[in-house]
Amino acid sequence: MTDDLLICGAGPAGRALAHRALAHGLTVTVVDPHPRRRWTATYAAWADELPEWVADAAVATRIERPVAWTTRRIEIDRSYIVFDTAALQDSLDIAGARLIQDSVTAIDSAARHRHDGLELPSVRLSSGHTLPAGRVIDARGISRSPALAEQTAYGVITDRARYPDTDTLFMDWRDDNGAAPTEPRSFLYAVPLENDRILLEETCLAGRPALGQPTLEARLTHRLRSRGITLTGAETIERVRFPVHGGKPNRSMFGAAGAFTHPATGYSVATSLRLADTVLAGESVWTASARAVHLLRRAGLRAVLALPPAELPLFFDAFFALPISAQRAYLSGRDDLRGTATAMASLFAALPWRLRRVLAAGVVSPGRV
Repeated sequence: MTDDLLICGAGPAGRALAHRALAHGLTVTVVDPHPRRRWTATYAAWADELPEWVADAAVATRIERPVAWTTRRIEIDRSYIVFDTAALQDSLDIAGARLIQDSVTAIDSAARHRHDGLELPSVRLSSGHTLPAGRVIDARGISRSPALAEQTAYGVITDRARYPDTDTLFMDWRDDNGAAPTEPRSFLYAVPLENDRILLEETCLAGRPALGQPTLEARLTHRLRSRGITLTGAETIERVRFPVHGGKPNRSMFGAAGAFTHPATGYSVATSLRLADTVLAGESVWTASARAVHLLRRAGLRAVLALPPAELPLFFDAFFALPISAQRAYLSGRDDLRGTATAMASLFAALPWRLRRVLAAGVVSPGRV
């Protein structure tokens, strides 16, 4: 049997694509080494990024005005949601798909198998089998490499009652984590998972190399103790490490593998959910504007990597002082070339000259990212 669609990878991107393909009546095969593995990571998004078909039950909490602490406290006038990871996975039902537990070793653009007189793409599996399909899409994410900047984080999940701060902290750059001013910076990410639990996570936004787990754990422990919170050691631990760039913008790749990851935030799940139907319809998600925005975002990552550690809070202070429309354009407008360029120009103009010189030097060094 030759299915309409074969998806490599059963993570959030691959599963979302399979779920929507089934909803459109397509026959689907999903290949993954562990296709039924339960997800444990925490996923979040800006509420206005989600397509209408996402189930309400997939959202654990909605925060109307999350907070960024830079050199001051800033409320972000944009709704933010945190997914219920288990409910999100369950809501992306793929019971109608053929699941194959195996690893893809190669993807061939055309196979000898024929269907309606057309040569078909296929995948080769570690088991030795070859599977053709009407269409093959790679959603296996991005492999780690020393050449790629990564985001890392170490977090604990604890009772909300043990964390007295009522703010949802999208970014907290305050310097109470014990790091020296000259060391690479990290921030606290503090978001409610549901009514009674909260994730407290020390995060390295991007680094090459990024901060390691022991460093982030020590910083989180120091930060929480400085705020009167002592961990018991019984908390659920969340460890994060993934490249923030490196995907390939083409029609045969999806999710992080297809360059959906925003290099300034590391977010890709909402983009994958939003673009699934567009990809299945055969429409291009890599218009000229989208490709130009992708290049601008890569330039923005180079700029952030070039900043001296002590200047990062000032940089984000200027960013979150931008009009919310400009913030939205840069964070979510993946094909909004005018909005992205305007946001970046406004941010550059708002920064002091000493930072402008550093950013300009970083942007014009394309070999860095």
